[in-house]
Amino acid sequence: MEDKKTKFIEEIRKGYTFEDAFFTIGGAMLDGEAIPGLHVNIPVKTLNRHGLIAGATGTGKTKSLQVMAEQLSEMGIPTLLMDIKGDLSGLAKPSPGHPKIDERMNKIGLEFTPKGFPVEFFSLTGKEGIQLRATVSEFGPILMSRILDLNDTQASIMAVIFKYADDQELPLVDLKDLKELITWITGEGRDEFKETYGRVSSSSTGLILRKIIELEQQGADLFFGEPSLDIEDLMRIDRDGRGIINIIRLTDIQDKPKLFSTFMLQLLAELYAKMPELGDPDRPELVFFIDEAHLIFKNASKALLEQLETIVKLIRSKGVGLYFVTQNPRDIPDEILAQLGLKIQHALRAFTAKDRKNIKLTAENFPLSEFYDTDTLLTNLGIGEALVTALGRKGRPTPLVHTLMRAPMSRMDVLSEEELKEILEASKLKKHYEKPVDKETAYEILREKIKQAQEEKKEKEEKEKETKSKSGRRKEKSIIEKVTSSTAGRIIIREVTRSLLGVLGIRSTRRRRRKKTWF
Repeated sequence: MEDKKTKFIEEIRKGYTFEDAFFTIGGAMLDGEAIPGLHVNIPVKTLNRHGLIAGATGTGKTKSLQVMAEQLSEMGIPTLLMDIKGDLSGLAKPSPGHPKIDERMNKIGLEFTPKGFPVEFFSLTGKEGIQLRATVSEFGPILMSRILDLNDTQASIMAVIFKYADDQELPLVDLKDLKELITWITGEGRDEFKETYGRVSSSSTGLILRKIIELEQQGADLFFGEPSLDIEDLMRIDRDGRGIINIIRLTDIQDKPKLFSTFMLQLLAELYAKMPELGDPDRPELVFFIDEAHLIFKNASKALLEQLETIVKLIRSKGVGLYFVTQNPRDIPDEILAQLGLKIQHALRAFTAKDRKNIKLTAENFPLSEFYDTDTLLTNLGIGEALVTALGRKGRPTPLVHTLMRAPMSRMDVLSEEELKEILEASKLKKHYEKPVDKETAYEILREKIKQAQEEKKEKEEKEKETKSKSGRRKEKSIIEKVTSSTAGRIIIREVTRSLLGVLGIRSTRRRRRKKTWF
């Protein structure tokens, strides 16, 4: 038994001792017991190789995320967190402490120091954080098609609409710009559009318009607009050199999963497009935690999945680490799961045959270990315990280790409304993003073009009407002139006149004769 423990300690110390910067997420466990002082460390150098935090509801995923955000902040690395359940706001305030926390930290062999961290709150609706906005152009046709739930045919029409907007230099900022553009290409601009881009079905564009209106009714009109988020504002540090923890609060749009999941994709694409190339940096510029990650991949098109896979592979060279947080690792496509270097796996539940199959597949994704029966351990992990494997200095996976996760130093509870309001009022970004900016965009440009087209059409109709009227008068006069000028015409007129006058003459003569006879 001692030989097994000694061998285990040697393996963990060798696998989790790093010369470069690192932080500690917990203590190593063997046979269900933590070994004090045997720490599980995560090298900062490999944090841009992405990761996964998975586990069933209530097993401690959110607290593991909280611990990582705290450690990164202390090292001067900013983070971006998606807070769907609303329980990450406590990062701003120090933990009140608890005997169970002290007991856990003693087992790990770490001191517990309650701390609050610099936090910035954002929101897609502006209700519980700084108003986040993005332009329709930044979303692009693929993401707009996804958020509107368009089929392949409708998505191809959306792609052509965006192409037309780019070619005509029509800024698509908010949803009214997109609606006005669709109205234009199916109305006054139909012929111009058809000549270059082909005909589009009015029934398809009508359906797209109805879906945009439906999206507006869900509150998305608040989100689309300017000023859009500047990614530089996500990579700030405070006066003490701590990284700002940016929390996007999504509690007020839980019933609109497609909106926030698509926003996460847009933000990811924006980071990929705008971040400079850094090669292989010693530390990440930003670490992005995507909670409820299964929503990103649910019903995603093949084109979107391919785009995501490309971004995940390449964004690490721009100093961005991506961490997917979900209940089951099978929620993540295999192509993307293979790119994730750090894995923190909390307990899984085996209620059905499918669950047991998934657990077996999950166990196969971890390095082999002579110290654990991984299949069995996955269902027996306690709350706040996880199986961990990371990437070492040379990119090789570290040994699998059963870990007792450290307790967060910040509050493990939500802030009160007063505390939240206090932080929002102190924000330096609030004034910049608070009021929308309404510049001249596609809506105003197309409105002017529609007005001009209507005026030109009216003017043309009036000219045609006037021309038609003159043409009619000329035609009438021309017929009379032709008839009277010709010899045959003169004979006809003369004969008609004669017959008429003859009748009148006869009647007149008869009247005179009658008068003569009477007298």
